[in-house]
Amino acid sequence: MTTALPLATARQDLWTGPVIDVDVHANVPSIDALYPYMDGIWVDWAIERGYRGPSAAATHYPPMSPRSCRPEWKPDGRPPASSVELLQQHILDPWDVQHAILNCYYGVDSLRHPDWAAALAKAVNDWVANEWLARDPRLRASLIVPARDPAAMVAEIERIGDHPGFVQVLLPARNDWLWGMRVFHPVFKAIERHDLVAALNMGGTSDGAPSSTGYASYFIEQYVAEWASFASQITNIISEGVFNVCPNLRMSVLEGGFTWVPVWGWRMNKEWRGLHREVPWVDSPPLDIIREHMRFSTTPIDAGPPELMKKVVGWLGSDDFLMYSSDYPHGYDDDLPGLMSLLPESARANMMAETARQWYRL
Repeated sequence: MTTALPLATARQDLWTGPVIDVDVHANVPSIDALYPYMDGIWVDWAIERGYRGPSAAATHYPPMSPRSCRPEWKPDGRPPASSVELLQQHILDPWDVQHAILNCYYGVDSLRHPDWAAALAKAVNDWVANEWLARDPRLRASLIVPARDPAAMVAEIERIGDHPGFVQVLLPARNDWLWGMRVFHPVFKAIERHDLVAALNMGGTSDGAPSSTGYASYFIEQYVAEWASFASQITNIISEGVFNVCPNLRMSVLEGGFTWVPVWGWRMNKEWRGLHREVPWVDSPPLDIIREHMRFSTTPIDAGPPELMKKVVGWLGSDDFLMYSSDYPHGYDDDLPGLMSLLPESARANMMAETARQWYRL
């Protein structure tokens, strides 16, 4: 496998055309950074309780794990990906990125205090707008929402969804409820109404076990099994008719991989043919619905031998299925050159920039 390539020289060897990166991360350096964006009552609430921020992010991105940050992207004395200057230094400038979609998974979904979760989501979104979007015109961002409270989710989308820098709403792949359930349909309607993209992203905290049969013993179990959360969510989103309720909705799948999608799609198509009477509103084969309404980030690639990967790429059945992502600052041994070598020239341009340009209205 060839490691991901962060240097400008490697970028030029790999691809000389435009680059749009659909998944770069921003880390809140400390809750103190959010105080200017909170009402005084919430600042007092955090200080009096000694609250230092949600712990959920560390569960999915252990601070010292090489999966959480590549060694060359670790700054001295501060968290990785915690300032726009670090992003510029590590990704935007070396890769000559035209646009990058900024995702700040802060773990607000782990909070059970409904008012505090809503206030913290608002603070994070305003921090992203002022400390990141306002400081680099190449950046666009996902807004975060309090995932346990659909009404509060809609309220936050209505509050800031028309900000020109926000192009997406981040939905963690793990949740107490499946995202396609009807209680969330007003959320997707709000996303569609503001011409935003809904994004399933790695992360999330639920009341139940993270797997269908219990709790993992090791991080590797949790990490490898994460794709199952994405598959469950997509199965439910299609079965519950989200794209019938919101026919113009676009959905991105970030950090979920993509090599599993064709095999899952064949199974879903087969069962749909036999059980279509149960979900008559699903009026197209599920894999066709995915190709129309969903796009997947390249990272992690999870590539196997080239001869097998070539088959997987062909099975995707679309030249605009994939969108390039560095997933900065997370670390993967992704064979991006190998993936590009399997794509026709038109699909390479789409993956590196043009699909994202259309998808995010850039």
